[in-house]
Amino acid sequence: MSSDNSPVRNLVILGGSSHPRLTDAICANLNISPAEASLHKFKNGETSVTIVNSVRDKDVYIVQSGSGRVNDNLVELLILISACKTASAKKVTVVTPLFPYSRQPDIPYTKTGAPLVAAKANSLNTPSQFTFESVPGTPRSSGKCDTGVSLATAASNALKQSASVSSLGGVVRPAMAREDSWVPEAPVREINNGYKQWIAQSGTLIAQLLTCAGADHIITMDLHDPQFQGFFDIPVDNLYGKPILQNYITSYIPDYQDAVIVSPDAGGAKRATAIADGLGMAFALIHKERRKTKSFVNGQTRQIANTMLVGDVAGKVCLIVDDLLDTANTVTRAAKLLKDQGAIKVYAIITHGVFSGEAIERIKASAIDKIVTTNSTPQIEHLKSLGSKLEVLDVARIFAEAIRRIHNGESVSMLFDYFTI
Repeated sequence: MSSDNSPVRNLVILGGSSHPRLTDAICANLNISPAEASLHKFKNGETSVTIVNSVRDKDVYIVQSGSGRVNDNLVELLILISACKTASAKKVTVVTPLFPYSRQPDIPYTKTGAPLVAAKANSLNTPSQFTFESVPGTPRSSGKCDTGVSLATAASNALKQSASVSSLGGVVRPAMAREDSWVPEAPVREINNGYKQWIAQSGTLIAQLLTCAGADHIITMDLHDPQFQGFFDIPVDNLYGKPILQNYITSYIPDYQDAVIVSPDAGGAKRATAIADGLGMAFALIHKERRKTKSFVNGQTRQIANTMLVGDVAGKVCLIVDDLLDTANTVTRAAKLLKDQGAIKVYAIITHGVFSGEAIERIKASAIDKIVTTNSTPQIEHLKSLGSKLEVLDVARIFAEAIRRIHNGESVSMLFDYFTI
């Protein structure tokens, strides 16, 4: 809650259960105390929320990061938003440093159901051709995937062959002999009739859930897919971790001008090159190419993956830059490749360090010399496990400054490039 000595008025900070330390740090930077909320679960797992302090006619900022038990935290966030709106809050802003489900983007749709991205003209005329913008139609049964159709086809072929045998005087043609027994050329799950399997993407759904719950504004950092902002019809401020990471590189990496910024995949190349260009450093890219090949012998389709390094890292210090570290598969494989190519030291500089599954053990056994991440997600347990191999940068100040500027109606654009710890 804002106090008499606080530089802000009518401002309330509420923290969810995902990252209370970050909530306290943001409030400390704003010189206010966090509002009190009772958060607990019933025996059956349902979430209960009670707003203890009054939020009537106040600007409420709810801090909840998309880490830990993501689904429980998301539901808790939705209930917190709704509770504040029901309690007559003037405005509700969601502060979620790591946005939940941001790795599952979707095609944004209008409220009438029409896609905001139009498909190419030629794809409309040719149903079997799909683009990234196209929407799959209703699935049709495939002759090769339908047991009933396959049996009927086999029976029909048997009758045809019987007639052929009679007409040829008992001589069976080899080609006809292959037709009477159907052998699938691909696994049952593989679709050969032009239908693109529907993979549920939750981007639009999450945006609609937050908006319907009553959120008026979203503040986040380094969205995995920047197009996620387009799913909302409310303002979204996507803060960048680049200024904080750049400040660390220039302050704590010896002779950083001679180091190489490395993107572990093609998807993060734009993010990595922005830092490399800003600091005048060399850039390298690890490219993984996936190609599908069909065997001429048995007709089976298999996927071939080739990994290659574009750039010179021999005798260099390498800085792997990425937005998210989850299971650590990508960065550990990248570090091994860099060391194999002659890199003398490898840093992994990540905005969001989640460390799911066996990530900690994988990092301990990897070629990574040091991991630098932020406290956008809780890092206390990770620090205990990794010790000096992990360094955590504080993002509380940048979020506190963003909250102050938005609350006072000031611009936040300077935070994108020039903010330092």
